[in-house]
Amino acid sequence: MKKMSTDEAIAAAPDARAAEEEEAAYSKAAQVDALRAENMPELIVITGISGGGRTEAMHVFEDLGYFCIDNLPAVMLANTVAVEKKSKEHIKLAVVCDARNGDYFGSLRDEILKVEEMDVDYRIVFLDASDDKLIARYKSSRRRHPMCNSGETIAQGIQKERALLYSIREMAHYVIDTTNTMPQVLRTNLRTLFKADKQMEGLSITVYSFGFKNGAAYDADLVIDVRFLPNPYWDPDMRPLSGLDAPVHDFVMAREETQNFLEKWFALLDILIPGYVKEGKQQLAIAIGCTGGQHRSVTIAEITGDYLKARAYRVSIAHRDLEMAVAQASGKSGNIPKTNPGTSGAWPPINR
Repeated sequence: MKKMSTDEAIAAAPDARAAEEEEAAYSKAAQVDALRAENMPELIVITGISGGGRTEAMHVFEDLGYFCIDNLPAVMLANTVAVEKKSKEHIKLAVVCDARNGDYFGSLRDEILKVEEMDVDYRIVFLDASDDKLIARYKSSRRRHPMCNSGETIAQGIQKERALLYSIREMAHYVIDTTNTMPQVLRTNLRTLFKADKQMEGLSITVYSFGFKNGAAYDADLVIDVRFLPNPYWDPDMRPLSGLDAPVHDFVMAREETQNFLEKWFALLDILIPGYVKEGKQQLAIAIGCTGGQHRSVTIAEITGDYLKARAYRVSIAHRDLEMAVAQASGKSGNIPKTNPGTSGAWPPINR
């Protein structure tokens, strides 16, 4: 490594100090941004040309945990934010303001300036596309362009809307051209830009057990039937227990067929779930069923949930029919409501 001479070191000192100052300023700015994200409402204003993908964008922010308002009249923006600021519960807002507002839309710029005076951390997302693509989308949907009056073409409506939106486009923090963008790509791009709420970010997985005799798992994305495994129910000592108890867990896991199944099951999950994440899926429900939802399904649901947690997925584990099944096995089912097949009753009574 080349050594610097004294003169070179002296000459480099100002640059080093500047780098240190820049790093310190960046760190301070990052701390301020983190503080704002934690303590202040975050407002996303979604706007742009009709047909540019505003509805798709709103769905993304819903998935990210924002409270979304579609077609909010521009004159109500500042008042809406003011009401939220007075609320004790911190709510992140995403509002869609566009040409559908008609005459009200002209006040959007002034409303945004009012929001700035409230010291609210906000972002404007402007969605755009080429005229040819917008015309094609409107012809495909067979919907009327909001700016078209009687006798006017879609192209004329687009030009009128562009003139109306010009000043807002200039204010936008992000201008996203969706001309050649698939909805999936747009969703990915928006999630990349807005990740302030880490707890709401990414795929959320629910793994739950159920009993087939109490109704199928109609709300699940994946349903696994483990009734092929040996049933601890037929052992009188384990009948009143559940898959949460060590004797039942050990009984199920000691079986060779269980180990063979889990090997294949985990391999399948390792293929499926990264694919769901890549596709932008936000919620995944995995239902694991046995006869009563007490022994085998509970054990396998717990093992599956722990396996996914170990791979850094956000996972919750629930047991739809466990409370009722244990009560029935113990002869104490008189006060336990039965689940309603098709609706899953009031599940989950037991979860973690």
